Amino acid sequence: MILARVAGSIVATRKDPRLEGKKLLIVKPIQPDGSDDEKAGYIISIDAVGAGYREQVIVVAGSSARMADGCKDKPVDSAIIGIVDSISLDKGK
Repeated sequence: MILARVAGSIVATRKDPRLEGKKLLIVKPIQPDGSDDEKAGYIISIDAVGAGYREQVIVVAGSSARMADGCKDKPVDSAIIGIVDSISLDKGK
C-alpha cells in the first residue's frame, strides 16, 4: 500500500471500454508526516472511493488494484482504495 495525495485528474476521451465511467486521478506518494516523497514520481490511479483534490489517500498497485471494488477484469495497475482521515506516528525510540 502507498500513502499518497491527490494532485490532479486525467480526462481521456478515448480509453479502453472497460474503463468507461471510471475517474482517473494523479497521485503523489507522500511521507507519513504529509511531506512529498521527493524520490517518487506521480501515479495515475483509478478512484474506487470518491477521493477529491489534495486529499490523502491509500493506493494499491498490481494485482491488489484489480481486486478493488469495480476493478475486477479491468486493465488497472493502481487504485485508490481509501481516504485517510488522520495519521498517528509513534515518535518513541
